[in-house]
Amino acid sequence: MSDKINIPEHLTGLNDNEVAASRKQFGSNEQLNKPQYHWWRALFELLKEPMLILLVAISVIYFILGQNSEAWFMLSAVIAVSGISFYQDNRSRKALEALEALNEPLTTVLRKGKKISIPTKEIVINDLVIAEEGNLINADGEIVHSNDFSVNESSLTGEAYSVFKSEKTEDKKVFSGTLVASGLAVFRVTEIGSGTVLGKLGSSLINIKEEATPLQQQIERFVKKMAYAGIAVFVLVWAVYFWKTNDILHSLLKGLTLAMSILPEEIPVAFTTFMALGSWRLMQEGIIVKKTRTVETLGSATVICTDKTGTLTENKMSLQAVYAFANNQLSKEGNWNDPEIRKVITTAMWASEPVPFDPMEKTLHQEYEKITPVDERTSFKMFHEYPLDGKPPMMTHLFQNKEGKRIIAAKGATEALLTISNLNETQRNQILHVSDSLASNGFRILGVGYSDFEGNDFPETQQELPFHFVGLIAFFDPPKANIHKVIQQFYDAGIKVKVVTGDNNITTKAIAEKAGIAEAEKFVNGADLMQLNNSELIHVINKTTLLTRMFPEAKLSIVNALKNDNQIVAMVGDGVNDGPALKASHIGVAMGQKGTEIAKSAADLILIDDDLSKMIVAVATGRRIYTNIKKAVQYIVSIHIPIILTVSLPLFLGWQYPDIFTPVHVIFLELVMGPMCSIVYENEPIEKNSMQLPPRALRSTFLSFREMSTSILQGLAITIGILFMYQFSAQTYASEQLTRTMVFTTLVFANIILSLANRSFLYSIFTTLEYKNNIMLALNSATLSLLALILYLPVTADFFKVEPLSVSQLGICLLVSSVSVLWIEILKWKRRKRLLK
Repeated sequence: MSDKINIPEHLTGLNDNEVAASRKQFGSNEQLNKPQYHWWRALFELLKEPMLILLVAISVIYFILGQNSEAWFMLSAVIAVSGISFYQDNRSRKALEALEALNEPLTTVLRKGKKISIPTKEIVINDLVIAEEGNLINADGEIVHSNDFSVNESSLTGEAYSVFKSEKTEDKKVFSGTLVASGLAVFRVTEIGSGTVLGKLGSSLINIKEEATPLQQQIERFVKKMAYAGIAVFVLVWAVYFWKTNDILHSLLKGLTLAMSILPEEIPVAFTTFMALGSWRLMQEGIIVKKTRTVETLGSATVICTDKTGTLTENKMSLQAVYAFANNQLSKEGNWNDPEIRKVITTAMWASEPVPFDPMEKTLHQEYEKITPVDERTSFKMFHEYPLDGKPPMMTHLFQNKEGKRIIAAKGATEALLTISNLNETQRNQILHVSDSLASNGFRILGVGYSDFEGNDFPETQQELPFHFVGLIAFFDPPKANIHKVIQQFYDAGIKVKVVTGDNNITTKAIAEKAGIAEAEKFVNGADLMQLNNSELIHVINKTTLLTRMFPEAKLSIVNALKNDNQIVAMVGDGVNDGPALKASHIGVAMGQKGTEIAKSAADLILIDDDLSKMIVAVATGRRIYTNIKKAVQYIVSIHIPIILTVSLPLFLGWQYPDIFTPVHVIFLELVMGPMCSIVYENEPIEKNSMQLPPRALRSTFLSFREMSTSILQGLAITIGILFMYQFSAQTYASEQLTRTMVFTTLVFANIILSLANRSFLYSIFTTLEYKNNIMLALNSATLSLLALILYLPVTADFFKVEPLSVSQLGICLLVSSVSVLWIEILKWKRRKRLLK
């Protein structure tokens, strides 16, 4: 069978009954035994939240005072606040679980004589696992068959170099968590899950927490400062009220009311929710987010380093031309009748993997089948292999049949084959001329050669073998149909695009121009790049678009240089050699279909369909999420200021109604603000100008005084409106209950208008009203309905100590709240004039 080439026939793997028996006896391949989720445990954790503790404390005081209805209301609020938090936590948890399930790697095993891919957790002891170059090993085992197999065990040993192992070496063990550097091996699983070497580290690994992002740290510091302020103001208010009234319980009630109004508990909940649901939304778009914190970084990307093959192009390699050096013959478009031309194709096929997965190698096998009268592939077995390496790279395969006849074939970069072949300067120039001519059409060119080495003492590197140059093969991989539009969208968003490829500059330039890459004439090769010092490196990379003939160290240098230049780097890669650069970049992006396990393991994002346009979606999502977090936090700050000052200033200034707001009024507002912050704003669509603005600086924050000054001004303006209403009502009606009603209604109206005004800090409220967000409409409608019940239902009006308002009184409340909020529209108008000229 073709899928079992180079795997001995006797290796058939387990059958269904043996798999079931092994799983029953030894269990599943779970590396870390994470604590099982229990809803009651999550609920218990919620009850430790400061807001809920305050509510319980207030309830107890109300019970002591004999105000049972208020006490039961506050306990009901405990349930409501817990319910909202529990709902948000559950949404986030489910989103993360869905992402975790998608991120689980697949493993190729032999079962009942067939190769199948299974989720890693389904591996059982005694399974036969096939590990190939680029794979992550997901269980411990012993090699039973191998072919030039080496493994990088740095994750366990700390040693960076690869170790060659086989069924014949003394050390034939492989370990979970290590990476296949080259070749192929079949190993029998001996340990799974917590029994593996990696699994035994599980207890320490599971306690390692992911490092907080800059924004997360800023939010944590902000919330802590607000908490400290809440404690200080609580003590101050309690002391002042007690000094004036000598009533300790009412003093505590007043102080706790203010502390409750200061505590911004919605902000951390909102951050977690936005990140988790943002990742979940990206998953729906075909983008797997491996770390939710990446979502925060996406909107900041300033440069994207993209591969050429399969990213800019369709990854459909058709053989366009073949050049035979022996008779200086160039044939195109399937005209492979010349014997020397056929020899080039045949040699290139032998230099490919016996079971090809690369599109070029698949094409070579297909073309070989068409041109050969006798298929010799089943007669020869590969007994030695030199994997792709060198600068520029090449690869060599050694085959032998039962009669001892050998085939040693190599293919790789034209320069690589020319360097090691016995050619004079004229011959080299002749070949390079043909190569450059083909490359100018956008063809990918490979040199092909063979060796007549006869001994068994193979040199350490393939470049030491004596080679004969056979010819050139030229493939064409057309640009993707949508790539021109995608590249333009990156440019519109202020993101630079750099092509980082192992191909030569002529081919890369031709493809880049067809893809719409700007300044495609500027290029630098990897070998030249590595000769530069740090300052020269940054200068050259910033001035260059095409980075060609790149190798792992050069790719890593590019990423590090851009990072040192304060750029936010997205790196797109799919191969084993892309791993270091993917890991080092701010946003590592691997391809889901053609990406190796090493690339996927190192990356932060995986594009399921290998479609670069999804990166536009990802960047837009990152910008939407950051902007919406900013709106949510600034809304919370703006609306908390008037609540805090309305509770405290009448007391400090000695006004006639110091108890204008009680805890029941504050908790009603909190119940409205919580969902608005963490649910409604999360659902806001992206603003229409977001992808036409330059990226924000990663270290910039909306929690700076400059950014928060607008929110503080909004809060103070609403406070002025509320206090004006307080004095107007007190002087006009001389009634504490009616004054409370007017102040409370004005604040509720202001909250609704603020939630609408803060949907954009650029576009007017009339523009944002067209944005579709049904949750915003539903919550504001519910708030108005509840306000109506509070004012006009006698039992609730009595409970809140308010009374019905006339139409004219409602109009006054609406007018004052509108003026106190909508002045921001003037600033927006000025901002639009400045930015949207």
